[in-house]
Amino acid sequence: MSANLFDKVWNLHKVGVLPSGRDQLYISLHLVHEVTSPQAFAMLGERGLPVASPGRSFATCDHIVPTDDQTRPFGDPQAEAMMAALEANVAASGIKFFGLDSGRQGIVHVIGPELGLTQPGMTIACGDSHTATHGAFGAIAFGIGTSQVRDLLATQTLAMDRPRVRRITAHGKLGKGVGAKDLILFILSRLGVEGGLGYAYEYAGSAVRSLGMEERMTLCNMSIEGGARAGYVSPDDTTFEYLRGRPYAPAAGDWDRALAFWRSIASADDASFDDEVVLDGSSIEPMVTWGINPGQGVGISQSMPRLAELPSERREGALAAYAHMGFVEGDRIAGKKVDVAFIGSCTNGRIGDLRAAAAVAKGRKVAKGLRALVVPGSMQVEAQARKEGLDEIFREAGFEFRHAGCSMCLAMNPDKLVGRQLCASSSNRNFIGRQGSASGRTLLMSPAMVAAAAVSGEVADARSL
Repeated sequence: MSANLFDKVWNLHKVGVLPSGRDQLYISLHLVHEVTSPQAFAMLGERGLPVASPGRSFATCDHIVPTDDQTRPFGDPQAEAMMAALEANVAASGIKFFGLDSGRQGIVHVIGPELGLTQPGMTIACGDSHTATHGAFGAIAFGIGTSQVRDLLATQTLAMDRPRVRRITAHGKLGKGVGAKDLILFILSRLGVEGGLGYAYEYAGSAVRSLGMEERMTLCNMSIEGGARAGYVSPDDTTFEYLRGRPYAPAAGDWDRALAFWRSIASADDASFDDEVVLDGSSIEPMVTWGINPGQGVGISQSMPRLAELPSERREGALAAYAHMGFVEGDRIAGKKVDVAFIGSCTNGRIGDLRAAAAVAKGRKVAKGLRALVVPGSMQVEAQARKEGLDEIFREAGFEFRHAGCSMCLAMNPDKLVGRQLCASSSNRNFIGRQGSASGRTLLMSPAMVAAAAVSGEVADARSL
């Protein structure tokens, strides 16, 4: 049997074995943002070390950036301090920065692919949990901590433990109104939030192959929520056509050479894996989380699980979830009243996500008393949405249409839940306090499902709209 993509790419980037027994891995692309980098740059300064390969690092601002008024200085002094530190550090280091005046600013995992920085066969690292997004292109992408950001800036390498590889094959065809967000929430509900510990996930099968690149990014993005170290899809013609002509993609004669390499690193039909999981994609319906981790999800037609029906290792978590959410075992998820609707994030803030939500919102109105936000994942997504008139569709329906940023995905900017509000969110995490209120509650779902909840005032099946 032949090597899978993960093993091929790892072996190509392995510099050697460290005394600790860990592999030293060369990193092709380092993505930087304002939250995890200031301390790392400070640690370099304390040691008098330069950035080893500034041409391999690219920076943007996303987590703390306000999405309504982006006038400088920001209203939040801490956010302004982080922004100023990033600007000073990249200027001193010679790192390319896509700031608010660049026309290319956005969430780091949105702008990397849209600029063509993310390419098959790369190793990619970023000080952000959802770096696995870039695996959609056949790259091996890791989220790292601040001390690892320091190491990467100093050496362009990381000390890594090599994970095992699990292939998750989704056969069949996803139904109408069912997409990558539903597929990954279904996988998480089946395998659990710790099921991927020690593994990288390869997503395969006809249901995955039929996805466009934006949906593949959504799928890979939430691999970390299942405990996996990385998630990826082998590159194919869909991948190559997405990359063709993008600013940082290979051009002219380099394109053919890159294409030959990209094809060579894909997992072959006879590739070996440490574990296999097979799913029927055609059986999946729109998914909604009901609890406090992304693995606690059910189909829109289903009821929340009864504790006695759950595996013993999941009961304690379910009990805590019911206590926080105020739900009762056996309740139906459909019909739950929502207070806030949020469309955006590195998971679902791309132009295809906005189109899907706008198709539901068009000609309808946001339910009375409900707050609804649409936040593009990048300046380029925002510009495209305006060009297509999507911003007007959202505004006419009663949504707030914002500038690019992470927004209500997490509580590091002004967009936050208040009190016990229940939020229908297209983001990636429903942890307690994630959206800014210790008592706030989050239901994860696709952008179309969020739009359906917004205009219905309750969790609803977007397929009916």
